[in-house]
Amino acid sequence: MRRKLLIADDESGIRRLVRMTLAGEDFEILEAVNGEEALTLARAENPHLLLLDVKMPRRNGLDVCRVLKDDPATQNIPIVILTAQSQDADEAAGRAAGADFYFTKPFSPVALVRKVDEILLAAS
Repeated sequence: MRRKLLIADDESGIRRLVRMTLAGEDFEILEAVNGEEALTLARAENPHLLLLDVKMPRRNGLDVCRVLKDDPATQNIPIVILTAQSQDADEAAGRAAGADFYFTKPFSPVALVRKVDEILLAAS
């Protein structure tokens, strides 16, 4: 089964790195460049997993996370905050917004693949 993964990050290099990292996996990869686009795609496509940056234009990732987790139609989408913000308070804010996991940049591609596989296995 081909799984949908949504990458929401305004940095094209990060989106490209995630796409290349997961290229060997069986994913349909969707991309959003801002928070509004992430909301629209998540609602329309109902991805199996969302990798979400915090600092994005048009709506930050924490707002996107809250909206998706408050909506019964999208609340079960696992959300991984993928951000450069690495302080304990940043992770606490991500969890308070409803994020399921918190992953900091720069990240190990191998660790990201493991985490994605772990999340999707648990969700199935």
